[in-house]
Amino acid sequence: MSVLALQLAGPLQSWGAAARFARRTTENAPTKSGVIGLLAAAQGLERDADLSALAALRFGVRVDQPGTRIRDFQTAHHADTDAAMPISDRYYLSDAVFVAALQGGDDLITELAQALRAPRYLPYLGRRSCPPSRPLDLGVHTDTELEGVLANQPWRASEWYQKKRRHEATVALPVLMDARGVTPRGALGDTMRDQPLSFDPRHRRYALRAVHHTTVTIANPHARHTPGNRGVLAHDPTSLLDGA
Repeated sequence: MSVLALQLAGPLQSWGAAARFARRTTENAPTKSGVIGLLAAAQGLERDADLSALAALRFGVRVDQPGTRIRDFQTAHHADTDAAMPISDRYYLSDAVFVAALQGGDDLITELAQALRAPRYLPYLGRRSCPPSRPLDLGVHTDTELEGVLANQPWRASEWYQKKRRHEATVALPVLMDARGVTPRGALGDTMRDQPLSFDPRHRRYALRAVHHTTVTIANPHARHTPGNRGVLAHDPTSLLDGA
């Protein structure tokens, strides 16, 4: 088994799991259906292609920088009649950064990594209006598990965001992953309808997926601290007077 790690960063992202009609919401983290769709596009799969191999991959995502939720509304007119269409509310995550990982057979993971490096269709972060701002591919990891990759990847948040938390030597980052077996006692769990069955526009179908919530502790490369002061910067307002 191998694990493919992805970096999902961009000015805007939108990962809908229950978006319908004129209200298009976004989850707080990338959905499995959204990331599988990104990989299927990179492979050049058609909308009605068999997704069973991709859907069987075990999926997890780490929230490195949660971003800010913003709301937009869009207007449109019918191309033939010029009649006004309903106003559409659309929600996005601005300046968010995530690390996603997928675990599966060696051959399929290698194939997906190659597709990311030379995608047939351009990848986007949930919607076509949301291109990535950084390289997606964080490499293939062998002889490891999904949990290990998400725990060992360096913190991918923007430098300015890391510096905002410079008083913290380590940061606890939320992780959401496919539940496997019995969820440990005391652990948080949830279900999401984002297990893709078909992207066919005539009949899109998604199944429920059990999601396990946890956290991982990652080093902050921009941490500044003095031993013994719990990470708070030492400050002496009279230091400039020394030697005067």
